[in-house]
Amino acid sequence: MKRKNEKGQSEVIIGTAGQIDHGKTSLIEAITGVWTARHSEELKRGITIKLGYAIANVYYCKSSNSYTTQPLFCKDPEFRRKISFLDVPGHEALMTTMISGAALIDGALLVIAANEPCPQPQTEEHLKVLEILGIKNIVIAQNKIDLVSKEKAIENYNQILKFIEGTVAEDAPIIPVSAYARVNIDVLIEAIEKFIPTPERDLSKDPIFLIARSFDVNKPGTSIDKFVGGVIGGALIQGKLKVGDEVEIVPGKVENKEYEPIITEIVSINTGDGFIDEVVPGGTVGIGTDLDPILTKQDRLVGNIMGLVGKTPEPTWDLTIDAHLFEKVVGSEKKEKVEKIKKGEYLVINAWTARTLSYVDDVKENIVHLILKDPICILPGHKITLSRNIEGRWRLIGWGVVK
Repeated sequence: MKRKNEKGQSEVIIGTAGQIDHGKTSLIEAITGVWTARHSEELKRGITIKLGYAIANVYYCKSSNSYTTQPLFCKDPEFRRKISFLDVPGHEALMTTMISGAALIDGALLVIAANEPCPQPQTEEHLKVLEILGIKNIVIAQNKIDLVSKEKAIENYNQILKFIEGTVAEDAPIIPVSAYARVNIDVLIEAIEKFIPTPERDLSKDPIFLIARSFDVNKPGTSIDKFVGGVIGGALIQGKLKVGDEVEIVPGKVENKEYEPIITEIVSINTGDGFIDEVVPGGTVGIGTDLDPILTKQDRLVGNIMGLVGKTPEPTWDLTIDAHLFEKVVGSEKKEKVEKIKKGEYLVINAWTARTLSYVDDVKENIVHLILKDPICILPGHKITLSRNIEGRWRLIGWGVVK
C-alpha cells in the first residue's frame, strides 16, 4: 500500500552546484537512481549542458535511525517528503544556464571533489550565484573520497572550511561521500533533511511559473490521433495552477520590437512520478498544453514565464537596477579587478530563467539603466545577475536589484 503523499508533488527543489567533473550528476544518481544527463550531446561529452531533473522520496528508517531513498532496504520505512533535484552545468561556458537554473531552487547541494584543490573556479562562481540569489540552505558533499588517502581528504576538508569562511555556506555541513562507491549517501540524505527544510509557500498570489525547458514529445511518425501538444518544464514560484486553467506565456512571440502573449490551456501536469491535477510551488514539473509543438521544441520558450491570462507581470524592454559589483571577476583564474560599469558597454543579464544582452544606457553611481535586446518579465525587488565579456567569455561581475 502506498504511503501518504508518495505519489504527490515534490515539496522542495534542491540544485546541485560545483565544478565540472566533481561528480554532481553521479551523486544525484546515487541518491535518486536517475542519471540526469539524458541529452545526446551531454552523454557524448560527459558534462551537463541542459538542466537535468530527478525526483526522490525520502524515508526514515526507525530501526537503524537512518535516512534512505530506497525503502526496500529498510525494515520499517516512514515516508518523509519528496524532493526534486535540479542538476545544473558546471562548465564555465555554461555558467548562464546554471544561473537560470538557480532561480528555481530552494536549497543547494554544493559538490566539491576531494581529489582537487579547493576552490576550483566554477566552485567559487557557483557559490557566488547562490549568495546573489539568497540561497542560504546549503549542504556540501565532499565527493570522491575513495580516490584519495585519509590525509589528503582531511587536507581538502580544511581547504573547504577556509573557502566557505565568511560566505553564505559558512555553517553548511560538509559530508564526505563517494558517489561511485555509494559511501555515506545515507548521511548525506540526513543532512539534506536537517539543513534544507521545506519553505513556507504563498498560494494566494497570482501564479508565476518559470519556464526552464520546453519540448516536443511526439516521436517521428506519430499518428495524428496520438499527437499531443507542446510540453513546458520548470517550476512555480508562487500561487497555484491546475489542469483546465487558461494561461498565457509571456513575453511569448517577439517580432519587430513587439511581443504577443501565447495563450493556451493546461491539459496535464506531470511530476515525473505521475500525473497530478494541481501544481503548487516546491517541485519541477512538466506541463502539457494544447500548443503546436513547433512552439515548444528545442527549448524555444525558455526564459518566458506562464500564469493566468491577464495576471502575469508586464514584459519590459528596459530595467533600472541598483548594481552591486564584486571586487574580483568570479570564475577567472586571473582574478581581474572588476571595473565600474560604464555607459555604452554591453552586459549579459540573467533574470529568473531569462538571459539576454543589455546595453548600459545610463549610470549614476550604483543606479544603472539597461536597454534589453529581448523583453523579459521580472518583478521589482528581485535580483538579476550581471556578466561582462572578458577575454571572450561572459564572466560574472556582480548583481542588481530591480527598481
